[in-house]
Amino acid sequence: MGLRILITGASGFIGGRVTAAAMTTAEAGHVRLLARRPLDVPATGPQGTPAVETVRGDLRDPDSLRRACEGVDVLIHCASAIGGDEETARAVNDEGTRALVDAAVRAGAGRIVALGTASVHGRGPFRAAAPGTLPIAPASATSRTRAAGERHVTEAGGTVLRPHLVYGAGDRQMVPGLVRLLGALPGPLDGGTSRHSLIDADSLAGVLLGAALSPRTQAGPYHVDHPEPVPVADLLAAGEELLAHRAGPRRGPAVDIAEARALLAAHPFALHHLDMLATDHWFADDRTWRDLGRDPGPAFTEGFARHAEWYRSFLGPS
Repeated sequence: MGLRILITGASGFIGGRVTAAAMTTAEAGHVRLLARRPLDVPATGPQGTPAVETVRGDLRDPDSLRRACEGVDVLIHCASAIGGDEETARAVNDEGTRALVDAAVRAGAGRIVALGTASVHGRGPFRAAAPGTLPIAPASATSRTRAAGERHVTEAGGTVLRPHLVYGAGDRQMVPGLVRLLGALPGPLDGGTSRHSLIDADSLAGVLLGAALSPRTQAGPYHVDHPEPVPVADLLAAGEELLAHRAGPRRGPAVDIAEARALLAAHPFALHHLDMLATDHWFADDRTWRDLGRDPGPAFTEGFARHAEWYRSFLGPS
């Protein structure tokens, strides 16, 4: 009999990929999905794949979490509230995660893995930053409440995987936000020489499942990013290609960070992203791909090319 796995956030950008991977892994005997609404997933797959069930529940409803955790061996927690008001973020990311972890521990789950975020460390510069070398210094309500949620996981002996920037089909935040930012400028952005850690969404989902299954998984946080940091020029070039598809060839000369800040001074959110792009944010954790039984996948240029058509379709013409 295989492992009984509970996955939260199964309808989301990363959780959906974790679900798809879990439904085909030989180690799983039963996959349970916690969802606020019914999910369109088959109850059974091909012979040799686990049975799948969806249970209705909400991170703000502790009784539903206790029911969802009954009999599970492994919890993979991918659900979170991003943006929005601080009250909702606290209810979901902090209090909801605490209730979920408590329910999993009481149910006897032997492995708890949660999707975290490197944003709990606040703003860089971070260069080859290793786990345990950075303070927890979140700069937003989302990051503060996610840091609290991570703490509940690690205090229960669980594992937290912290990516920095995640890209791939289904991403409606990171790359689309970059394209909108570039589109607000009269010419291409010269972002300087900073480097950033990125990971493909498929690789992230794979390593989340790997952390749930590998006997070498350690408690506590891991940084999960491709081992090759990405020059900001490569990231901006990908955004410019998508912008050209959406809006036609760019006009005007390149704009440096100082000029961009002056042009977007009335938009604090844009200024935050400009500062992030101009500042090193790259992390190093050689345990990730050693311990968790997965491969990091292709580097950014090749990895992004696999998803470019989805982004072009999603962004559409202006």
